[in-house]
Amino acid sequence: MNENTIKLYDENAYSTEFTARVISCEKIEGENGQYKAVFDRTLFFPEEGGQTPDRGVVYLLSEQDIERLKTAGTSESADAFTQGENDINVLDVQIKSDIIYHYLDKELEEGSTILGKIDFSHRFSNMQQHSGEHIFSGIVNSKFGYDNVGFHLSDSIVTMDYSGQLSPEELADVELQVNRAIYENREIRAYYPSPEELADIDYRSKKELTGAVRIVEVDGYDVCACCAPHVKRTGEIGILKIVGFQNYKGGTRVSILCGKRALEFLSGEHNMIQELAGELSTSGDNIPNIVHKQQEEIATLKRSLSEAGEKLLNIEADKVPEDVRNVCLLADKDSDPNVIRRVVNRLVSEREGYCGIFFGDDESGYRFIIGCPDGLNSNDVLTQLRKSFQVRGGGKPAMVQGSIEGATSDNIMETFGQLG
Repeated sequence: MNENTIKLYDENAYSTEFTARVISCEKIEGENGQYKAVFDRTLFFPEEGGQTPDRGVVYLLSEQDIERLKTAGTSESADAFTQGENDINVLDVQIKSDIIYHYLDKELEEGSTILGKIDFSHRFSNMQQHSGEHIFSGIVNSKFGYDNVGFHLSDSIVTMDYSGQLSPEELADVELQVNRAIYENREIRAYYPSPEELADIDYRSKKELTGAVRIVEVDGYDVCACCAPHVKRTGEIGILKIVGFQNYKGGTRVSILCGKRALEFLSGEHNMIQELAGELSTSGDNIPNIVHKQQEEIATLKRSLSEAGEKLLNIEADKVPEDVRNVCLLADKDSDPNVIRRVVNRLVSEREGYCGIFFGDDESGYRFIIGCPDGLNSNDVLTQLRKSFQVRGGGKPAMVQGSIEGATSDNIMETFGQLG
């Protein structure tokens, strides 16, 4: 049975290279060319605590490589052993019962020695996000008494679920306090207290913990049980920005970004605003006013267009001889459904038969509204149309609405002409 894997990332979150002995390596059934390996120790942080795993590569070391490392000590980096085709990619890292499993794209021999190298850019980004989340959750807990009941740190976003409602103003205030803590460059300490020491520590945790408990303490802001790597000082987080929030299961879900991810997000937002400002020939801070004015102008134009469309439809309705029992009109596909409904209601009040307006075209199909006076059932028209065409929709006897495909304007007029 494999022994627990030594977690080198607990000792130093900033280390990037390590050597280890291969305890086991087995092919994964059903996965083409993937292997699951266990090392006696590792720097690779697994998927755990709501956080994605580390990325990186491992290299198989020869006897000569091992001697070189012994002679050179820490002065020789993993790059000296990289030969391209000998790189073994770490595709995933998982943990179960304190044994860490590395999912590889090549096989390793049991008992061999490897040199591992993590993608520190990815590791450090996760450290920034996770440390920022701790400060945010610590402030929410101390200020409002809400618990962090859900946490997810992916490669694109960080989300936290809190047990109570937070208003936009309250969230803005928390964001400001978190960034103040970042500017203060407070110490962040990760350690394993003894059971006696742990009993006297007031710390946050999502669940009851047994065994050794790792505590991450942000000076003056938070004390929380956590298994993940963190930055040493809050200043390394750089910045925290809330990028979204919503009510969620009676509480609040908050999305944040920290460090480089936050910078990239804000740069993207800035570039978009600058582009819009250029298109609108205005300054960035005046964009909302310009957009609001344009929305009002568009609404006015839509009303005018709708009124003109209603006049035209009424003119077409007036052209239909009074002795025509069933009336069918055609309208433009962009017609306002409210206008269509009003004209249909007018026709129903004046005629004894079915009255319908179809708006669309032969190529993309038509939408329709059909009405009739008491004693008739508009659904009977749909029954006739369905005999030859694909019709969706329905309604009450007095009025139905829906869409029709595969019918030309001539087909529709012919069907109406056959109604009793």
